[in-house]
This record gives sequence, structure tokens and C-alpha cells, in this order.
Amino acid sequence: MAVAARVAAALFAGYFLAHAATAFLTLALPLAKADRVIFASLLSFVVWTVAAIHAFAAPSAWRAWWLPLLAGGVLLGITLLFPGTAARP
Repeated sequence: MAVAARVAAALFAGYFLAHAATAFLTLALPLAKADRVIFASLLSFVVWTVAAIHAFAAPSAWRAWWLPLLAGGVLLGITLLFPGTAARP
């Protein structure tokens, strides 16, 4: 059961963190819009991989879940506070 919880954390919490990081980086990077989207999308694979590694390296399954969810929630919250920034050229 502990391994299944870690696999689920790697898949679902890692995906949530990667999605939130992509959305945040699309706002934050100082590049042209197309370049921001491409760079953020490519970097999302690195973020998801790091989240998956964290899920199996965490001391408990609970910690494997809460850190990616918390970080993703913070990044997505910041992104949702500034929706007009993504429309800049």
C-alpha cells in the first residue's frame, strides 16, 4: 500500500506540480510569448521528474504527497492572481 501511495503521489501530485510550474513560468519568464510557452513546457518534464524522485525518496508517503501539492498550489495561486500577465506579447 505504501508503494501504491508513492506511485500515485509521483503521478498525480507530480503532474499537478508540473502543470502549476508551467503556468507560472509562462507568466514569469522574460521571453516572447511563444518562447515562454515552449521553455516552460519543456521544463515541466524536469519538474515532474524531480517530483517523482521526491515521491520515492521522501521518508513517508504523506510527505511524498504534501510537498508537491503545496508547491503546486502556491505556484498556481500566484498564476491565478495575475491572469492578464500571460496576455502580454
